[in-house]
Amino acid sequence: MKKLLIANRGEIACRVIRSAKKLGIKTVAVYSDADAHAMHVQMADEAVHIGAAPSKESYLQGQRILDAAIALGVDAIHPGYGFLSENANFAQACADNGIEFVGPPTGAIEAMGSKSAAKAIMEKAGVPLVPGYHGDNQDAEFLKQQAIDMGFPVLLKAAAGGGGKGMRQVHQLSEFDEALAAAKREAMSSFGDDLMLVEKYLMQPRHVEIQVFCDKHGNGVYLFERDCSLQRRHQKVIEEAPAPGMQSELRQQMGEAALKAAEAIGYVGAGTVEFLLDVDGSFYFMEMNTRLQVEHPVTEMITGEDLVEWQIRVADGEHLPKTQQQLTLKGHAFEARVYAEDPDNDFLPATGTLKLLQAPAESRFVRVDTGVTEGDEVSVYYDPMIAKLIVWDENRDKALARMQSALRDYRISGVTTNLDFLHRLAVHPAFAACELDTNFIQKHEAELFAGQDVHLGDKLVYAAAYLALRQQQNRSHVIPRSQDAHSPWLAQDNWRSNETLEQVFELAHGEDLFRLTVFQQDNLLHIQHDNVVHLVDARLNGRTLDIALDGRHEQLTVFADGNQIQLFDDSGSVLIEQQLPDLQLDSDHAGPADFAAPMNGTIVTHLVEAGQSVEKGQALLVMEAMKMEHSIKAPAAGKVTEFYYQPGELVDGGSDLLAFEAD
Repeated sequence: MKKLLIANRGEIACRVIRSAKKLGIKTVAVYSDADAHAMHVQMADEAVHIGAAPSKESYLQGQRILDAAIALGVDAIHPGYGFLSENANFAQACADNGIEFVGPPTGAIEAMGSKSAAKAIMEKAGVPLVPGYHGDNQDAEFLKQQAIDMGFPVLLKAAAGGGGKGMRQVHQLSEFDEALAAAKREAMSSFGDDLMLVEKYLMQPRHVEIQVFCDKHGNGVYLFERDCSLQRRHQKVIEEAPAPGMQSELRQQMGEAALKAAEAIGYVGAGTVEFLLDVDGSFYFMEMNTRLQVEHPVTEMITGEDLVEWQIRVADGEHLPKTQQQLTLKGHAFEARVYAEDPDNDFLPATGTLKLLQAPAESRFVRVDTGVTEGDEVSVYYDPMIAKLIVWDENRDKALARMQSALRDYRISGVTTNLDFLHRLAVHPAFAACELDTNFIQKHEAELFAGQDVHLGDKLVYAAAYLALRQQQNRSHVIPRSQDAHSPWLAQDNWRSNETLEQVFELAHGEDLFRLTVFQQDNLLHIQHDNVVHLVDARLNGRTLDIALDGRHEQLTVFADGNQIQLFDDSGSVLIEQQLPDLQLDSDHAGPADFAAPMNGTIVTHLVEAGQSVEKGQALLVMEAMKMEHSIKAPAAGKVTEFYYQPGELVDGGSDLLAFEAD
């Protein structure tokens, strides 16, 4: 293999390029209109444009990518994950054109592409399964009866699904019809197939997956396990390896079961067999991902192996680099997925410009996999993951401490992120105590979504100090054009006749408004807040605020964007806005209900008719944005008088979606 095309974007494309270059292989990147200046394009030896920004017009255009590969004399295509990575037709097209697909054979992808077919194969191979219905009868009443027979709660799953799409928990009979309809809609939108499975929902399972690798010569190994139990919307948030409390006997049983699953479909390359591990030690096959996983770096950290290098070598016809006996497990690793999203708003994806992006310093303990740099845009077109933060140390406690510290060292401004939420997860006592299951986030919702655990009073004082110092620096840069070195107009000492310079700053945090008074005396800032005067000794150097407040010293990162000031320290980040005297609130948009589109997206369906009476909290409309469905609900009993957009229509973020009349 001399030239490799990466049919993907973002951090995984950058990741593959690094390993390929290490092996002396030339790389080709593909890019859409939105990614013309992206990091993966800059890193590759060559790059080719493949279409417009939407993925269906670019990264999902298999024939267009294949044509580019043929034209550039490419030997192999690495699909990364997502997009075309589990597309059997694309894999076959590569083979038909003499291009190596860095992934499993077409038959293996097809076998695992349908969850129902995969269950049948695994049952035949003797791999344990979760009780459920995996057949073709999709009559809604039949599926409901299956759920009743196995007993609630149940889990509805798209047969062609993955990544948590097309999945709904149903805890009682009254929820079934609405959940089934929503799961089918999401499955059809994401996979073009709404075939559903119904499975018994385990109440306290852990999500444990086994990394398997097979070559073209009949050899197979498992590279131990990962625990991926911390999830939101069935999507992973923090992963770790090895799984806490895993005994060697159970590890071997699960590893051998995973290899049995791979052998049953003639697997080649990197794959992941996912299991539900119950509290009694029994485990059940969920699915097999026929590709590299997002969380593969934690396996690399504990084994010291480069899994992308293994993929390339296996695709090139080599034997596996190591046997099962040669593989060793050392230390503990975590991966936290850093997303542009709002955890306090049901993890709604966020968009915007990464105006500040400072990752923790990398070392043998800390690794950051990313595909963006400061100034890049998080757009509506792709998954909003900014980076993967991976840490390692010799045991779980030390690795967890490193992750907690690294999360606090991460600085991002310009988009809403989940960094503070990740830190609350990482420091939660139950997580430290390994009390893990897939309901962890829901179970500890009250603590994880508190979000107001900052000492706001101190942060307001810090913001006022920053503004005062910034004004001083700005004045020093505006020197009048004068030949008189002793001109009073050049003085920067805030001199006033018979008084000191006193300034009032109005600062807002959320909907709360605060008034702070600042004056300088004896080289100290005196800042009055809530009738208390604080003595502040502060220095501002770029984005670093070195400050001593009432004898307590702290160093913060401060990022200002217009009137907004974001402060970062060991307790997290807080956004404060300076209210200027002429700032007027637009009362035209004030009101108890918000029927605006949260971002650019597509209307999926109307759930009620115009004029129909609805109850408070009833879902009125569903729109899809950034691969996620978002429901607009009634704020009170009443009726929709008009829908402004029809299903299938595109909507700009902020646009009013409907007119509502409360009773």
